[in-house]
Amino acid sequence: MAGCYELNMNDEGQHTFVLKAGNGEVILRSEQYESKESAETGIASVQENSRLEERFDRKDAVNGSWYFNLKAANHKVIGTSQMYKSAAGRDTGVESVMKNGPSSATTADA
Repeated sequence: MAGCYELNMNDEGQHTFVLKAGNGEVILRSEQYESKESAETGIASVQENSRLEERFDRKDAVNGSWYFNLKAANHKVIGTSQMYKSAAGRDTGVESVMKNGPSSATTADA
């Protein structure tokens, strides 16, 4: 099963999306957007930029965990991963986003 995007609206009316792998695990979370259309533009940016290795900014957290940000061509963060227990886990997460990010499948509750 291929990955998909899930578009949501929170209690404050802000729109967000997550990218899920084929197994349903969340592998990337967006920032909050004022409108559904802006969130949809964010999804399109992930679809485009997730194909490019150089768009992934691998990070070490101060608590010893690892994570990554996916950035657009303008260097703005468009998605952030979960925290991983190892650098290898983080790198596997990057590979998963590269594989599932180009998906056009989207579900929405907003």
